Amino acid sequence: MFSKKFAWLAIALMMLPLLAACGGNPPPAATTIPTVAATVAPTAVVMEPTVAPTAMVVESPTAMSVVTPTAVMVNETMTNTATMYAAADCKYGGLMKSIEATDATTVKFTLCAPDPAFPSKIAFSSLGIQSAAHLQATGGKPLEQAVGSGPYMVQEWVRGDHLTLVANPKYWGTAPKMKTLIFKWNKEAAARLTAIKTGEADGMDNPDPNDFASVQGDTSLKLYPREALNVFYIGLNNTKPPLDNDKVRQAIAMGINRQAIVDKFYPAGSQVASHFTPCAIPGGCEGEEWYKFDLDAAKKLLAESGVATPIKLRVSYRDVVRGYLPTPGKVAEEIQAQMKALGIELTIDQQESGTFLDNASKGNEEMFLLGWGADYPDMTNFVDAHFGTGANDSFGKKWDDITSKLSQAASLSDPAARNKLYAEANTAIKQHVPMVPVAHGGSATVYSAKVQGAHSSPLGNEAFKEMSIEGKDTFVWLQNAEPLSLYCADETDGESLRACEQVFDPLLSYKIGGTEVELNLAESYTPNTDLTEWTIKLRSGAKFSDDSPVTANDVVATFAVQWDAKHPLHVGNTGNFDYWTYLFTKFLNAPPPAP
Repeated sequence: MFSKKFAWLAIALMMLPLLAACGGNPPPAATTIPTVAATVAPTAVVMEPTVAPTAMVVESPTAMSVVTPTAVMVNETMTNTATMYAAADCKYGGLMKSIEATDATTVKFTLCAPDPAFPSKIAFSSLGIQSAAHLQATGGKPLEQAVGSGPYMVQEWVRGDHLTLVANPKYWGTAPKMKTLIFKWNKEAAARLTAIKTGEADGMDNPDPNDFASVQGDTSLKLYPREALNVFYIGLNNTKPPLDNDKVRQAIAMGINRQAIVDKFYPAGSQVASHFTPCAIPGGCEGEEWYKFDLDAAKKLLAESGVATPIKLRVSYRDVVRGYLPTPGKVAEEIQAQMKALGIELTIDQQESGTFLDNASKGNEEMFLLGWGADYPDMTNFVDAHFGTGANDSFGKKWDDITSKLSQAASLSDPAARNKLYAEANTAIKQHVPMVPVAHGGSATVYSAKVQGAHSSPLGNEAFKEMSIEGKDTFVWLQNAEPLSLYCADETDGESLRACEQVFDPLLSYKIGGTEVELNLAESYTPNTDLTEWTIKLRSGAKFSDDSPVTANDVVATFAVQWDAKHPLHVGNTGNFDYWTYLFTKFLNAPPPAP
């Protein structure tokens, strides 16, 4: 469990550049933020007045599209001096208003509302900067042959067997300690652990909870526990009868013995969830705690619902191990047994991972097992991503008394004011039961004891560039499943995200093994006093692996193709681009909701 010190540190670091703005005063002259492995590393985030952009007339949100690093169509006039992508106004409902390259190395983001979490958001891996030329060349589907500016680049991907990355010779920072990084996968935790013992692999994710003690007793191995910044939940879609009945959902919430699930299937360090968000996240555990297990009260509620029993439902899941769900199949069977005692007969439906995630996102499942691990330590990453106006359709229709409170809280920088609203939102989530939060699961990574620089991350974004083994130049990482693609703007699975993080640099990043925001492709960032404008200065000399320079236009393109649902390059792998709406509420030119 994270300490109170971490909870304070997380919000303090997020707010550090913004403290003056909270009182309505100008921001300070500079804030020191260290840079990881940088050869051209500034030592401060410079708080300067916003640079005035080149004047541009933008008449409509679809008047332009970024297609190359050097040119943009603006009202049918080509210009090589500036690039801008903008909404006509904020009436479309999203957080982003405009993205502008004011010169070759400067980008200004203008928001429709203050956003104190903006630095943490743009550090996330779905916003790793893409080459605009490569986006165009691949038709918006750079799924396997990725071109990034990170420490590694793709050498080969043999689908079903391995993904090989090699050190990127154009990387702006300190070169990776290992020349070759190989990703392999096996869904069985025991097989992954055996591979490390035999020397076939050097590190792995998510060992079986039953193996923690044996790993700690083996001098050839080393266990690195991961803090439980996650949640496992049972999703309930309120558009699927009889789950459209409030009392049925509430009865399920009371009829799940969550403590029994944690006791049987989770390792030490795990907790029964009192709220959807872990308490280590500031504001996470404000408001009423979740329902206590009470089978008799649950049966009474089910009888009051008017729905005849036995109720027949399907519960779907994917057989992919996660820190929040270490034994998916066994947990599904446990829930099936518990629901039978309530009068609900569950059919278990195991699906392929990518298919399942797509189905859940589109609201196709009625009851499902999923979870979430922190991308950054802020309430918006948990509750807004799942229950806010930009959340996908997993749980069905949204509730105004939840979305309104979350929207208000997201734009506030005062922790006390935010927490008051989060208390109201958490209580409303309990009332409506879009899901049942079960556990915050402890997990770990395991490495050969020979690995130097080994670590685990509470965000699941281990940095392999820092790891080395004496006498070897190849590192083999063994994870639960194969990445779906290397275009993480349109992926949500941890296996894809971890691979993308080795290849792509976002503008900012998270400290290795931690959650604090640091500089990455940006050498500075400057907010205005009300936190609606953020000016980013790119570091000098950064290049993509194809030797092309990283420019402000690449940044605009990276964001624009995700933002605009009608952009010709808004294609991706599934076309869902879930993380954009998690982070910034709504697409520009969003398609109309399904009837």
